[in-house]
Amino acid sequence: MENFGSFALILFILAIVFVFKTVNVVPQQHAWVVERLGKYHSTLGPGLNIVIPFIDRVAYKHILKEIPLDVPPQVCITKDNTQLQVDGILYFQITDAMRASYGSSNYIAAITQLAQTTLRSVIGKMELDKTFEERDHINTSIVNAIDESAANWGVKVLRYEIKDLTPPKEILHAMQAQITAEREKRALIAASEGRKQEQINIATGEREAQIAKSEGEMQASINRAQGQAAAILAIAEASAEALRKTASAIREPGGADAVNLKVAEQYVAAFSNLAKTNNSIIVPANLSDISGLIAGAMQVVKSQGGVAAQLK
Repeated sequence: MENFGSFALILFILAIVFVFKTVNVVPQQHAWVVERLGKYHSTLGPGLNIVIPFIDRVAYKHILKEIPLDVPPQVCITKDNTQLQVDGILYFQITDAMRASYGSSNYIAAITQLAQTTLRSVIGKMELDKTFEERDHINTSIVNAIDESAANWGVKVLRYEIKDLTPPKEILHAMQAQITAEREKRALIAASEGRKQEQINIATGEREAQIAKSEGEMQASINRAQGQAAAILAIAEASAEALRKTASAIREPGGADAVNLKVAEQYVAAFSNLAKTNNSIIVPANLSDISGLIAGAMQVVKSQGGVAAQLK
């Protein structure tokens, strides 16, 4: 009985081992390569899979997720013979588990070496300044070159990113000096442009002020001329109206006598003002003929009356 119990225990253990060897659970985004008697048999996908123990074995296990691979930094020589240390990172993904298992003995090392050699080749075709400006071009060139070869290894290269570009210290100092000089140059240019614009603004302001002043003076002259013309016109109209009223008054009864009296009074007043000049007495030649003078003045008044009538 003891031997039977021991034999049953051994069979139970062997059954458990057989079950564990037969049933395999593959995680999501994983692929397992199965060999049967040392030869590739199949690729197990995610989920529950059955294999034959002691005949089949899981030879390789691959992760199908995107994998970042740090490419070791290396020194590259640019087209203008400048040393440049480049550090980058490569992103790839396994697309064919069978090829990844048998296409290369170490596809990670192969991808790393190919990325480094391709990077040296791309950097060698560019000048130092261009390497800083055209990172996208470098990344694209490396991806295209590696992806063509990595297809035989069941690997898809997704992208390559340069993490750091480090030139020698001497080059860094020279670049810093160049940047400083360029900034100083831009500052001087900006200052000169500011002074230039300032002078232009001042000149423009003075010109506009002169134009405004001249226009103001011109408008003032026009206004004065128009005012003088209006004043002359108003005086002329007032004189004409006075003449018309005078002529009308003369034509009324007693108007002529009033004019004779007014003329006589003005004549006497004028004679009294002109009688004394430089302590000398001026006596008109026809002083005795005052009536004649008044008659002459009346004749002038009548002629003015006629003119006033015509104006009316």
